[in-house]
Amino acid sequence: MKSTRREFLQYTGLLTTQFVLTGCGCLTSQKTAQKDKPNVIYIMADDLGYGDLSCYGATQIKTPNIDMLAEQGRRFTNAYAPSATCTPTRYAVMTGQYAWRQPVKKTGILTGDDPLSIEPGSLTLPSILKKAGYSTGLVGKWHLGLGDGTKPIDFNGKIAPGPLEVGFDTAYFIPATIDRVPCVYIKDHYVDKLDPSDPIRVSYDGPIMGVPTGRDHPDRLKVGADNQHADVIINGISRIGYMTGGESARWVDEDITDLLVAKSVKFIEENKNQPFFLYLGVQDPHVPRMPNPRFRGKSGCGIRGDAIVEIDFLVGEVTAALDRLGLDENTLVIFTSDNGPILFDGYFDGALEDQNGHKPAGGLRGWKYLVFEGGMRVPFIARWPKVIKPAVTDKMFCLVDMLATCGSIAGQPIPEGKAIDSLDLSGVLLGTAERTSRDSVIQQGVSNTLAIRKGDWKYIPANATEKPTGIGLGANPKDSRFAESQIMEPLLFNLKKDPAETNNVIGQYPAKAKKMQALMEKIKQHGHR
Repeated sequence: MKSTRREFLQYTGLLTTQFVLTGCGCLTSQKTAQKDKPNVIYIMADDLGYGDLSCYGATQIKTPNIDMLAEQGRRFTNAYAPSATCTPTRYAVMTGQYAWRQPVKKTGILTGDDPLSIEPGSLTLPSILKKAGYSTGLVGKWHLGLGDGTKPIDFNGKIAPGPLEVGFDTAYFIPATIDRVPCVYIKDHYVDKLDPSDPIRVSYDGPIMGVPTGRDHPDRLKVGADNQHADVIINGISRIGYMTGGESARWVDEDITDLLVAKSVKFIEENKNQPFFLYLGVQDPHVPRMPNPRFRGKSGCGIRGDAIVEIDFLVGEVTAALDRLGLDENTLVIFTSDNGPILFDGYFDGALEDQNGHKPAGGLRGWKYLVFEGGMRVPFIARWPKVIKPAVTDKMFCLVDMLATCGSIAGQPIPEGKAIDSLDLSGVLLGTAERTSRDSVIQQGVSNTLAIRKGDWKYIPANATEKPTGIGLGANPKDSRFAESQIMEPLLFNLKKDPAETNNVIGQYPAKAKKMQALMEKIKQHGHR
C-alpha cells in the first residue's frame, strides 16, 4: 500500500521533497512497543461537503489519499454533524452533548476573543482518553473560546483557560476561524513567536484607529470581500474584527497546511511509544481559501477545489508518517467534517463560478448553516487496519458519539448522567456489532432550527422568525446563504425515497410527524442515553 500511496502522490503532482517521509528502520521493535489500545487521530475538515471527495462520488476533484483511507476502512453514508455550523459541532464532539443545550452566547459561532465554552475540568473527549493513559494533543482549529470571560483576553500574556484545561496535554492551535482575528497561532497558553515589543491588540467592538481595512483599501486585497469580512487586512486578506501588533506571530494563509502537517507529524513522533490522541482541526476549505501556490489549479474546480486537494495532501502526509513509524496497523484514523459545504461565504474568490460541474453536497438539499441534509450529512471514514475490515455502511453515526465511542474503545465507560447525547457506537465504528446502532439524531441549523431524523424519516418543525438568530453573523436574512433557514411550515421527508428532500409528505403522514415531534421533546429533556 505504501507504493500505491506514492503512485497517487506522483499522479497528482504533490510528492514534494519537503514532505517525503523516508523509512527509518526498527519498525518491528516500534510495533512491539505499541500498546494494545489504538492510537487515535481525529481529522476534522472545515466546511467539507458530503459530495466533495471522490470516494463519495465526486468526479471532478480527486482525493486519492482520503480514498485510500476509505478503501482500507469503513466509509459511512449516514454520518451527521450535530450542527450545520462550526462551534456547535465542535462543542458536541468535545462534550458529548448537543450545543443547543447551552446558551447561544456560549456555543454560537464564537469570535476570536469569546470565553471558553466548555467548563474546565469537565468530561471531554480528550480528558476521557487522558484518563485511559493517552497523551492528548490538539493541532489546528480550536474555535471553542478562550479565557473565563471575567476580563478581556490579553494575547500578550498567559491565555487561559483553554484547550489544556479541558483535557489536552499540548496544543498548537488557531483560536477561531481563519477569517477572524487574531490571526496568530497559540502554543499551549501563549501566542507563538510573539515579539514583546510589538504587543497585540484585538477588538470586535469597533475599529482601531490607524488600522487599514478592506473597506477603505480594497486595492490592497488579494481577494474581494463582503462588508462583514472587510475589517482589518492581514496577509492581504480582510477579516472579521480588528487587530494591531503581533507582526512576527501572524500566520501566512498559504502556509497553514504545511505547518499543521509539521506539527502533527512532530506530535506523532514524540508520542510513538505510548497511546496518543491527536485532534487535527483542518482549516480548509473554509474561507478565506488560500491554498499553497503548488496546489493552485490542481483540482480543475477553482480555488475551493484546490483547497480540497490540499486537505488530501495533509491526510497523505499524516498517514505516511504512521507508515514510516510502524504505527499504521494500530492507529484508528477518523476523517470527517464539521458541517456541510458552502460556496460563497463572504469572499469573492470565484468558488461559485469555478465549480465546473462539481456538486459539493453530492446532490443533497442545502448547505452550511441549513438543517437540510446538505448542511448536516458529512463524510465519515474510520480506518484501523488491525481491527476494521474495509466496508461501506449505511448505519447512522453522529459526531456527538465520538466521546462515548472512543471512551469505550479505550476502556473508559461514560459515567452516569454525563455526555447524555453521546452513544457508544464502537461496534458500528469497528464493524463488530452491526445491530448496535443509533436510530435517531437531532440536527441543528441557524435561526434556532432543530430537526430530527429517525430511521428513514426526517421532521423539521416550523421556526419562522424575523431574522436568523444564534449564528454570530449579524446576517441579512435575505442573504442567499440563509434563504432556506426560515421554515414557514413543518416538513416531513422520507429520506429513503426522497434523499434530496423535495417532497413534503406531512399531509399524508400527520401521525408520523406528531410521533417524531414527541420523540424530539423527549430527547431534549432526557438525552439519547
